[in-house]
Amino acid sequence: MRLAPVLTLLAVAAGATTVGACGGASTATAVSSDTVARAAAANPITVSPLPGTPDASTRTQVSFLGGAGTQVADVTVTGSSSGKHTGTLRAYSTGTGESFVPSHSFSPVSSSAAFSTSFTVAHQYSPSQTQFPLNPGNAKEVQRYATAPSLTPSTVRITTAAKPGAAPGDLFLAPYQGKGKPGVMITDQAGNLIWFRAVPANDTATNFRVQQYQGKPILTWWQGRVLAVGFGQGEYVLYNDEYKKIGTIRAGNGYRADLHEMRIEPDGTAWIDMFDPIRMNLSSRHGLSNGILTDSVVQKVDIKTGLVMWEWHALGHIALGESHNAVPRSSYPWDFVHVNSIDTGSSGDVLLSARNTWAIYDVDMHSGAINWRLGGSHSSFKAGSGTHFYWQHDAEFQPGGIVSVFDNGSSPPKEKQSRGLLLKLDVAGHSVSLVRQFVNPSRTLLASSQGNTLGLPGGAWLMGYGGLPNFTEYDSAGDVLLDGTLGKNVQDFRTYLSPWSATAPGSPSVAAKPSGSAAMSVSVSWNGATEVRTWRVLAGSSPSTLSAAANAPKAGFQTTITVPSAGPYVEVQALDASGSVLGTSSVVKG
Repeated sequence: MRLAPVLTLLAVAAGATTVGACGGASTATAVSSDTVARAAAANPITVSPLPGTPDASTRTQVSFLGGAGTQVADVTVTGSSSGKHTGTLRAYSTGTGESFVPSHSFSPVSSSAAFSTSFTVAHQYSPSQTQFPLNPGNAKEVQRYATAPSLTPSTVRITTAAKPGAAPGDLFLAPYQGKGKPGVMITDQAGNLIWFRAVPANDTATNFRVQQYQGKPILTWWQGRVLAVGFGQGEYVLYNDEYKKIGTIRAGNGYRADLHEMRIEPDGTAWIDMFDPIRMNLSSRHGLSNGILTDSVVQKVDIKTGLVMWEWHALGHIALGESHNAVPRSSYPWDFVHVNSIDTGSSGDVLLSARNTWAIYDVDMHSGAINWRLGGSHSSFKAGSGTHFYWQHDAEFQPGGIVSVFDNGSSPPKEKQSRGLLLKLDVAGHSVSLVRQFVNPSRTLLASSQGNTLGLPGGAWLMGYGGLPNFTEYDSAGDVLLDGTLGKNVQDFRTYLSPWSATAPGSPSVAAKPSGSAAMSVSVSWNGATEVRTWRVLAGSSPSTLSAAANAPKAGFQTTITVPSAGPYVEVQALDASGSVLGTSSVVKG
């Protein structure tokens, strides 16, 4: 489809920007308003920035998102002070629209549109780049390996071994804080390291998990800086099952991706969030007249092209009075809403969790309006017993009209324990009831920040406690199936569990030393290898005279084997379940 021949986004405010677009031939043909209305109704187009956006970026695109085959032509953009904005139309890889990308920035002035959008460009504020201070942790709770001395992540200690009924798969963790290098880490359910990749110095990783992209499982995570003002600035990276980087997802319109959410859709698009500090008069909330407010922004981006397809700003739809976060009496940025999760619904809607309003919002994608609120001070639902939550994270749609959420209940404390909640919504009857809560029975876990509640196959649920180093898997009745912890003071924004199979790069790493007069101690590891079942050691008096000397089953990340040979030269082969060689180490001298 193409846009109706006369789609005009006409600015009416003083100093405004005028945006016009039309489809068809390069010379537009006038048609009746009835024709335009019928075309718009049949093929609705969502234009971003969305209606009511009060703080669009000066570097914003104008995004036209529609159905399959949507094309845009003849866009004109004119500013009263900046004159005509030249730019380019760039199509989405999904074939569902295009973005007009101006060749130069807008000025922070007002504009409004007659057809479908109006927005104000804000005066943005550059926050301090000071990061959260490092918690010291415990130096003994760091993994160290003779074969891989550069790998020093936090320990993973399993306190309740996986019981029958626990979901299959490996743990996906992104430890930071405490001792050990921050990075992304895969372990098995016994806590044995499978793969670790440290992030660059001064960076942190979060949100590490397996997602599907172009029909294949890939690894995705956020990496960047976590600022002391309460959000991240960075990007998402994509790695394939050979641990090779295949892509990067960045925020558009001049923003930087926040650490909280990145969700890939089957059509090759991704949902991400970002935080946008702007200058704002906060005197109506007893703050400074020249204060700083941190808004939450949500984008849908086309992974292949990097174009922004949809953009939503909390400030245009959530009243300042909904916030439970105190307004600072200083120039410290006021994080009034703090969106921390995104999930898509089945009716052209998006579910957003906002930590600082204690509320979950169902947002209409076309208009940006809020369909309903769950929780907070203006809930659309009558709350049943046990359904209140505070400072929550990770709200997701579940089958049967259920919403899952991680109820932190803390910072400041409102409850004694953090909980995983399954809430049944009666949208027509405007009520919500508690289906199940998950609470660790053996220890008091009250997470002041972060955390997630992940549905698993077979009805199990995995909870990561975010600001605490703990994670717990529960069965559908709330009984513990698996319990574990990272090192002291270590944090992990979300914890995931998923099957994973990969081909490790390079070759096995080996360290060898004499063990008595006629034996050697040989240690071997292969970072990322998932199919190794057995190690075969070859030894000899010279690199050219090696022969098989010992076999041993793989035992954890690093396997140490006593070889009945003085060597002193050894190499090690990695064997799969059928005995085939997956890789061979270099020859080392013990």
